[in-house]
Amino acid sequence: MPKAILSVYNKTGIVEFAQGLAALGWELLASGGTAKLLRQNGLLVTDVAAYTHSPEILGGRVKTLHPAIHGGLLARPTESDHAELLALGWDFINLVAVNLYPFEATLARLDVSYDELIENIDIGGVTLIRAAAKNHARVTLVCDPADYDSVLTALRSGTVTVSKRKELALKGFRQTAHYDTLIAVSLAERSTK
Repeated sequence: MPKAILSVYNKTGIVEFAQGLAALGWELLASGGTAKLLRQNGLLVTDVAAYTHSPEILGGRVKTLHPAIHGGLLARPTESDHAELLALGWDFINLVAVNLYPFEATLARLDVSYDELIENIDIGGVTLIRAAAKNHARVTLVCDPADYDSVLTALRSGTVTVSKRKELALKGFRQTAHYDTLIAVSLAERSTK
């Protein structure tokens, strides 16, 4: 059974996307508020903490940063990589739906404090994007809710093509590059004031 991890700040369309995956027989892993929302809408979902056997810590700052998640994303489609994951009690993760804390929207607020900016720097989401994008030969990354429908359409037809996975991976790398640039520029500006 293919696995998807869903960890989104912007929950637009995530319930419908998860329903589509579940209807196709996908196992759903989710973190925090995403898991809660999916359950409220009748979906069977495994909490990331239950899958990793490691609780969310530091008030939710650390949820998805675990070898069970990143090993599942970064494993190559080889028997040896798969056997190593299975021996540890994990498996391939085939799809990631993720979007990031709203750093840019937070930055746009006139009253935002430095500490609030720091709290809106996403770590786990960026790491999920980069891991899925790096391994796009096997993993589908969906970091924009606008792509949910096309990915579901592809899955209903059989598979997401390598070219589509590469297109989605490039979108992810562009998104994290923009995100990191915003952080670097805004923090540099604040350090000179």
